[in-house]
Amino acid sequence: MTPVLNQTIRPELLRGRGALSNHVGRYEKQARVLVDDGWDDGWRAEDETPPPLRTEVIRDASRSIIARNKSPDISFDQSINPYRGCEHGCVYCFARPSHAWLGLSPGIDFESRILAKPDAAELLVKELSAPGYVPRVIAMGTNTDPYQPLEKKMRITRSILEVLRDFHHPVAIVTKSPLILRDADILSEMAAMGLAKAALSITTLDRSLARAMEPRAGTPARRLQAIQGLSDAGVPAGVMFAPAIPALNDHEMEAVLSAAKDAGARTAGYVLLRMPLEIKELFREWLEVRQPGKAKHVMALIRQMRGGKDYDAQWNTRMKGTGPYAEMMARRFHMAVKKLGLNQQLRPLAINSFRRPPRLGDQLSLL
Repeated sequence: MTPVLNQTIRPELLRGRGALSNHVGRYEKQARVLVDDGWDDGWRAEDETPPPLRTEVIRDASRSIIARNKSPDISFDQSINPYRGCEHGCVYCFARPSHAWLGLSPGIDFESRILAKPDAAELLVKELSAPGYVPRVIAMGTNTDPYQPLEKKMRITRSILEVLRDFHHPVAIVTKSPLILRDADILSEMAAMGLAKAALSITTLDRSLARAMEPRAGTPARRLQAIQGLSDAGVPAGVMFAPAIPALNDHEMEAVLSAAKDAGARTAGYVLLRMPLEIKELFREWLEVRQPGKAKHVMALIRQMRGGKDYDAQWNTRMKGTGPYAEMMARRFHMAVKKLGLNQQLRPLAINSFRRPPRLGDQLSLL
């Protein structure tokens, strides 16, 4: 990858983007500063609109597609990410630091330089067909969104779902995009066999706040419509109130859960804002520019919930935080879930129907 500059980008170029800068990642040995000397201002004389910051798609050369983890505080140990980076541009996204591994910035690069995995379906067939493979639920959308805008054209996520359906393999999806309804045919078929469920991540019902925090994600109203559409198609649907940000969106928790329930959600969850590594500076920078009147209060409450730090990565507390405010948030969530009748009679996805479909060249079963 080409090293990036430690740069602050002109505000007029950032329409539709979440991060406000493009600082180098933690692994880079040099941090250079991009200085604007005015020599590239010629376009302004003829055009009132600056050239757009275009998204660059890079082919990912990964040789495997299933990622595995041993984290004790999450409900899955297998996941698939069709894309690295996410064009939704959610400023708070805890996956941003992963771009530093690629020599790219967790800032603007994360949302404008996307690595796509067009061979994902072929790789998945190979891994699921391995003699020693043991089926367990595969999670999608736990790092970057499988239904980000590029998916509409590239259809990588759909190709993965086609493979999982053919293998009768369970999948759980989290997304912010109503594009998931495009694949309702596959998900409905899988759900009928107990093999699929999905949740929409909804952080706010305030469209202006959503646009500022998640500039290229589906609007809150369309995400609720997606829950309704999945439910109508027979796909168990849920809602994730994630991240919950104190003094910014946490007051909407009950309203979001209620709206999702009305749309057909059966399950709900929440996660406190996580700010590992470079996220701390990116989010603080965004707060000071986009929410200047709340910035200090938000950060003070976050530190109260993180043992006096901006972030604490300890297992089992990193998702919910600690302290009085965190305890109050947890009580509010559980009271709302109980009142709305969510998270009742939950059934695990089926893993005992897994099969390896016959492939071209296999011996005919009748012979």
